[in-house]
Amino acid sequence: MKFGKFEIYLISDGSFMLDGGAMFGTVPKVLWQKTNPADKKNRILMALNLLLVKTGKRNILIDTGMGDKYDEKIYQIYEIDRRQHLLNSLKKLRILPDDIDIVINTHLHFDHAGGNTIKNKKGEITPTFPKAKYFIQKGEWRNALNPNERTRASYIFEDFQLLDITNQSILIEGDTEIEKGIRVIKTPGHTRYHQSVLIESEGQKAIYLGDSIPTTSHIPFPYIMSYDLFPLVTLKTKKEILNQAFKEDWLLIFEHDPLIKMCYITREDKKFKIDEKRLILR
Repeated sequence: MKFGKFEIYLISDGSFMLDGGAMFGTVPKVLWQKTNPADKKNRILMALNLLLVKTGKRNILIDTGMGDKYDEKIYQIYEIDRRQHLLNSLKKLRILPDDIDIVINTHLHFDHAGGNTIKNKKGEITPTFPKAKYFIQKGEWRNALNPNERTRASYIFEDFQLLDITNQSILIEGDTEIEKGIRVIKTPGHTRYHQSVLIESEGQKAIYLGDSIPTTSHIPFPYIMSYDLFPLVTLKTKKEILNQAFKEDWLLIFEHDPLIKMCYITREDKKFKIDEKRLILR
């Protein structure tokens, strides 16, 4: 879709399944299953919605999905569906890996940074986008390289460690303008240094939320993932984002929602909800 002077495209890296209880934390299943029905293993469907921004000067990719470096066990645990994947989705837009100038990682969990790197025909790990610079929060990089018992399963060194060797990683601290109209803002809670991406052109604003608000079902304030390392910080961050998004009419872009990928919000009885007249289905 046209967005001011930019063009923005939703890019699919397929889908996977995650435990519904973990995705909604303290919210009872009787409530969350109304919008996110679970399978027999209590898992719900999660999309991998990435974003390509064409500024006219740069091709900017926000998050890279899961990639395909996993063994069969991982595919079964998460029921990974690769019928659509990042490179094929880009190819449909006539975008090749060499055409990507900038990659922004909201954080380095494997379902957001797995596509940073790829195995070549020799089985060697190489950067998926050889000409791109990868923008990552310095604190997130440090924590990903030094995980603890709680976070270790979420970080896979092969997804990002090589980028330092190839001089492609750009470590930033705090809110930073990456390109005119493309700005990262710290949105902590899921991880301490999680960042979202604010896109602004000709008076229009959109925010790619990453895991700060992963689906439209997480718009209500109490709906916070058990995966979040700092849930009360997530609550504070969510309130700030939604209040500003409502006030300034931002387009919200959801990384994991399998149905509603983008929408605007409205407010009723002091609660934010989807503006049904202005949502975008895919």
